[in-house]
Amino acid sequence: MKKRRSANNLASSNTVGSPETRFIKCKRVVSPITTMSRTIVTGIDIGTYQVKVLVAERGGDNQGNTPRIIAAAASETHGVRHGYITQPAEVVESIKLAVAEAEKIAKIKIRKAFVSVGGIGLSSIVSHGSAIISRADSEITDLDIQKAIEASEDEIPQSASINKKIIHTIPLQYKVDGKIVLGNPEGTKGTKLEVRTLFVSCLEHHLNDLIEAIEKSGVEVQDIVASPIAASLVTLTKQQKVAGCMLANIGAETVSIAVFENNIPISLEVFPIGSTDITNDIALGLKVPLEEAEQIKIGAITSATYPRKKLEEIVGARLSDIFELIEVHLKKINRNGLLPAGIVITGGGSGIGNIEDLAKVTLRLPSRIASINFKESNKEIKDASSAVAYGLCILGLNSDSSTGFKPDGKSFLKKLIKTILKLSRPFLP
Repeated sequence: MKKRRSANNLASSNTVGSPETRFIKCKRVVSPITTMSRTIVTGIDIGTYQVKVLVAERGGDNQGNTPRIIAAAASETHGVRHGYITQPAEVVESIKLAVAEAEKIAKIKIRKAFVSVGGIGLSSIVSHGSAIISRADSEITDLDIQKAIEASEDEIPQSASINKKIIHTIPLQYKVDGKIVLGNPEGTKGTKLEVRTLFVSCLEHHLNDLIEAIEKSGVEVQDIVASPIAASLVTLTKQQKVAGCMLANIGAETVSIAVFENNIPISLEVFPIGSTDITNDIALGLKVPLEEAEQIKIGAITSATYPRKKLEEIVGARLSDIFELIEVHLKKINRNGLLPAGIVITGGGSGIGNIEDLAKVTLRLPSRIASINFKESNKEIKDASSAVAYGLCILGLNSDSSTGFKPDGKSFLKKLIKTILKLSRPFLP
């Protein structure tokens, strides 16, 4: 599996094994835009239905660590299917429209941005690796940890790694001489270090198309983040992620899920089904145009009336298909019915009918609709549809110390030089 290491090394100090999450490196190491005393960052979320752009600045003393949204803009997405780009030129125009609107509102030029990646090419796999401790005194160093993680990457089956690039590397659990280590194993002593690692990857050509589209729109990519992870930063609490929960984002043509435990993601998956399928089912079942079917789906008043029972059957059947796919995945990772904090539903499809109750019955888990609170100028807004873009802003500003995903600005080049120095130190006079 090909991987591009990140400019940002993200570590969690409150989770089992103190996992370190690496982000994909795009072009070169850059930092959030800083204008005099202002620190400003932009998040861009390219969905199948909309391109969302949020511009945020670090909150003042009276706002604590909450970023203040200074611009929020969106444009209709063209040239995207199931989360991946099919018509690059159309996507570039969609991005330009949203960025131009955000620039007009914020009164600044957007030059750099954190970007989310989703779509059916996004997936995860757990792999195991081990390393023999290199120091004579048996003390575990950062080099030993890196060797163990790299060994776990080497164990990924070729069938699961072909044509893919790793965008997140998340150690889930460490063992020293067969015993589980709580916290970072660096500094402890032993003869063998083992690690269980979650790798989040994306199809290589999808990722390249995304980066190219952003850069052709005149914006430099600072970092790439998996959409479910970005959304989790603002829709899930630390308590929920520690206890065990799942975030389900029901988009127009995809459903993405991320399962959390001990404050870290333990699984991620994307299904090629979404709320557009519900619209199509309504159009076929009630024999109405697609535009009217969309209005019926979201509960808007239409010129005609339809049998409520038949409508509920149509919507319920498709939602059941979605939750059955989720249930199969939870069984695969042995978490079905075993997430105390339940399922949190977000995305454009989260407002459909009795989706919350249906999720509770199908998955046998507590269920609720996600919400976020952010400030746009002096107005408080509650809107979960911008969760991914807002999560990107929080990540970029490094404003939430409890997220477990904090950039520290170390580049791969710096880490490589450090590793070379460690290897050569025993041979120096």
